[in-house]
Amino acid sequence: MAIKMQNYGIRWTDAEGKEHASAVSYDKASAEDRKAELVAAKCKDIEILPTKVGELLTPRA
Repeated sequence: MAIKMQNYGIRWTDAEGKEHASAVSYDKASAEDRKAELVAAKCKDIEILPTKVGELLTPRA
């Protein structure tokens, strides 16, 4: 039985109001760690979203 790894991307708004999206994929634990870093940097609207292999998120419009 193959184990399927789920990838995640992150979207957020920085402290100056600029929208961002991660340029890398994370596993769940790494995504949660990155979210904690973003919270500490006073970012808001942080979303951890499942992605497919090779898929990158784009910033919100």
